[in-house]
Amino acid sequence: MAHAGNHRELMSDINVTPFVDVMLVLLIIFMVTAPMMVQGLNVDLPEATAKPLDSEKEHLVITIDKNHLVYINDFKVSVEFLGEKLDKMLQGRSDREVYLKADKNIPYGIVVQVMAEIN
Repeated sequence: MAHAGNHRELMSDINVTPFVDVMLVLLIIFMVTAPMMVQGLNVDLPEATAKPLDSEKEHLVITIDKNHLVYINDFKVSVEFLGEKLDKMLQGRSDREVYLKADKNIPYGIVVQVMAEIN
């Protein structure tokens, strides 16, 4: 007679508990570190449909924040000396492209004033 209590079968199910534990730990790590990866200044940009810039080369970016402060890349510059600083920075560069980022809440006249200083 066969005893039903001594009958052992091989379990063919995969134990996914360690896998789930590792995935949850990685999820928490990425959730904590993702906000730290943001670079540059905080500017509330208007919505646009343009394609992103090529990230292979370093771009010269002028930023105007919500307090009307002007930056070249991450360095604060006064509006009066903006054109002078840009001329010095663009000397010896093959491309003379300058990109402008402005907070969507600043008046358009401030942007025009900065653009006039660039030219």
